[in-house]
Amino acid sequence: MKIITVLLIITTVFTALIAGLFYAYSCSVVLGLGKLSDAEYLKAMQNINREIQNPVFFMSFMGTAILLPISAFLFRGEQPTFIFLLLATFAYLIGVFGVTVVGNVPMNNLLDQFDISTSTAEAIKQVRENFENRWNFLNNIRTVFSVISIVLVVCACIWNKDV
Repeated sequence: MKIITVLLIITTVFTALIAGLFYAYSCSVVLGLGKLSDAEYLKAMQNINREIQNPVFFMSFMGTAILLPISAFLFRGEQPTFIFLLLATFAYLIGVFGVTVVGNVPMNNLLDQFDISTSTAEAIKQVRENFENRWNFLNNIRTVFSVISIVLVVCACIWNKDV
């Protein structure tokens, strides 16, 4: 097996892990969190946002952002594998990585600074109202684009004669 084929398989696994993470959030985690009281919801999101910052998550999240363009570059000239990988790269970098960095992370950082223990019930309710729907909307965008990315990477695998 060629080294670039192994790289393509690793890229596929990383892309699938991220797609699965965002899919699980969209179809289960946010639904469960939505049932919590305002203070419980905010505390849970603060804890989740702190805990997701770990080496395993960063390896797959950043790894996908690095491996997709490298894979596309290495498969340049091999059509349609290259095109699928290039489209997957754009979908991931814009719709997943970009939305996370520009949208979700700044919201998470603001929420992390909010002190629930010293806030009024009205302030807690207001913070949740300003956070929850927008954060979920951005997460749904990440979900759609991460699924698009994995579909395109799988297509690249199917059309690559070595996988």
